[in-house]
Amino acid sequence: MHRSILTTLCLILGLASLEARADGFAALVSPPRFEVSGKSGDTVRQVIEITNRSATPSKFRIHTADFVLGADYGVTFHDELLPDSCRPWVAIERPQVTLPGGGTIRYRFEVQVPKDAPAGECRFAVMIEGDEPSVTKAGALELPIVGRIGVIVYVTVGDAAPQLEVFGPEVVSLNGKMVPAIKVHNSGNAHTRMAGFLSGKDATGRKYDFTPSDLPILPGDVRYVFLNPTTNTDQNPTLSFPVTVQGTLEWAHQSTPLDERFK
Repeated sequence: MHRSILTTLCLILGLASLEARADGFAALVSPPRFEVSGKSGDTVRQVIEITNRSATPSKFRIHTADFVLGADYGVTFHDELLPDSCRPWVAIERPQVTLPGGGTIRYRFEVQVPKDAPAGECRFAVMIEGDEPSVTKAGALELPIVGRIGVIVYVTVGDAAPQLEVFGPEVVSLNGKMVPAIKVHNSGNAHTRMAGFLSGKDATGRKYDFTPSDLPILPGDVRYVFLNPTTNTDQNPTLSFPVTVQGTLEWAHQSTPLDERFK
């Protein structure tokens, strides 16, 4: 069942490592995600490093989950198998570990790709949770809170690959500021992330570098890719529109030129 009453303290999309703290739960996990590949019939093995940042011993419950990315890139984890879930392919080392204060474990898991698996992408999360929930008060309510970290795993099977179609331009609100954006449709059978080298200027003639947001674009998704402006002296400038942007967008060993006016 989807754990809607639990508070997720750390959702994983792209940091160097992940740390979450709550009463009875203080964990550091690395890496925050895996992006690996395998062929039909392969066994893909990986290791997660889990550190107990508490001074006292802690128990962690470990299991897999399916996940869904919302329109705002919020992550919803599901304990039940979603349609076409590949979690039956996954084996974890053990369901519970106990670590002394400051202790670290290298925790193993593997993905056994079936011999008849078609080209595509296996996606799931390895969840590291506090063994027991704590209780917090919200007004008159008492709510159980479980600290947890979800390590996202992508396994590309065979020759699966993203296929992107780029639309645009649009101007959208991001963190309270208006920024240029393009809309992207992934019609392929694997996820990807956008990168690139872009530059441009706004209505005042001020010059900027633009960095595409590198959030995941899953198969079938239509997503905004935000073009975040920076200068040598300002990492969060306010643009004056219209804005022109030129350069090259890149993803999965592919690229496309961009030369757009955003207004």
